[in-house]
Amino acid sequence: MNFLVLSLALVLTGGGAFADPVRVVAAENFYGDLAHQIGGEHVAVVSILSNPDQDPHLFEASPQTARAVASAQIVIANGADYDPWMARLLAASPAPARRQIDVGALVGARPGDNPHLWYGLANIKVAARSLADALVAVDSSHAEDYRAGEAKFLSSLKPIDDKLGDMHKRHQGVAVAASEPVFGYAAEAVGLDVREQKFALAVMNDSEPAPSDVALFESDLRGHKVRTMIYNSQAREPSVEKLVALAKASGVPVVGVTETEPPNVRYQDWMARELDALDEALGAPVN
Repeated sequence: MNFLVLSLALVLTGGGAFADPVRVVAAENFYGDLAHQIGGEHVAVVSILSNPDQDPHLFEASPQTARAVASAQIVIANGADYDPWMARLLAASPAPARRQIDVGALVGARPGDNPHLWYGLANIKVAARSLADALVAVDSSHAEDYRAGEAKFLSSLKPIDDKLGDMHKRHQGVAVAASEPVFGYAAEAVGLDVREQKFALAVMNDSEPAPSDVALFESDLRGHKVRTMIYNSQAREPSVEKLVALAKASGVPVVGVTETEPPNVRYQDWMARELDALDEALGAPVN
């Protein structure tokens, strides 16, 4: 009997099949998806920003969110001033043993840089490696599983890398309009000439675009000076909605992108789907 009790204790505390999963809190659901893909059955993940109908810029942390962060063993956030509420939650519940991953800090993002880091594959690879390191540090008994999950995830990104390279060959230098810099890192990888930068920054920072910037945007759409318009389909901004309507009326293809990962879709499939939509739009004739 003593041997059985001892064996059960070892299983429960040594990372066996019945061990408690590592508690991971992700500020955004695409980082939560990374944790699921890398950690598998060994992790229990809470993703805070996950509602596709919610504007991430309007998020306010709840007591439930604070409790999840307080009990987390690993917390991963985007950083780069995108989710400043996470820093406040972490400060409110100090835990020396907790592993904190700030993707912006890891990739050297500075204040004022485009904070939508997950649209850059190099950034998401850094996040994946850091997350795997944290999982191994917290739960070394499953280190081989975490490293295998990391390798599998990184390998799964190759088709997206290839897609970006192919699109770069065919669309480099093509002018597009963007109402926000959400898709910025991917657009840069494709080599697109993204116009309306001042308008996009104003919308991202929740300020009113200058009339001259609005007029330039409208002129580019009416004059077919851009091949397509990229916009954040999660944000409800009247000035952007008017431009989307104008683009459609002018025969300029419109591509909506999102800031949170759609439900029941892996990060890789989300990125591939948006790149496919953009590729189709860039290849479509402008009426």
